[in-house]
Amino acid sequence: FLSGIGPRQVGSKEIPGITFDANRKVIAYDIKVQTAAVIASVKRILEDAGSSLDRVIDIQVFLTNMKDDFPGYNEVYNAAFKDIRPTRTTVEVGALPTPIAVEFKVIARP
Repeated sequence: FLSGIGPRQVGSKEIPGITFDANRKVIAYDIKVQTAAVIASVKRILEDAGSSLDRVIDIQVFLTNMKDDFPGYNEVYNAAFKDIRPTRTTVEVGALPTPIAVEFKVIARP
């Protein structure tokens, strides 16, 4: 069981796919890059625990902008899980911790 997996790079404060202004305010983000980073983190965590993406059975996804971000997120998600097809729920939320646009909660078999 994994919860709160966002796109932040492990061991760093860097968040792939985000452009900040001089005051560290988000001025743009790329949902495809953020989604790919989340999936890469999920894969690494599962493999470190002796599991893998193909053992995922359920995913809950939280997006901060469903209307604009769903198509790009869904494209990256479908490419990563094209042969697996776990159950999935995707919901829009008002905000996520730190300036991220996507977060996963994952259940996988050991």
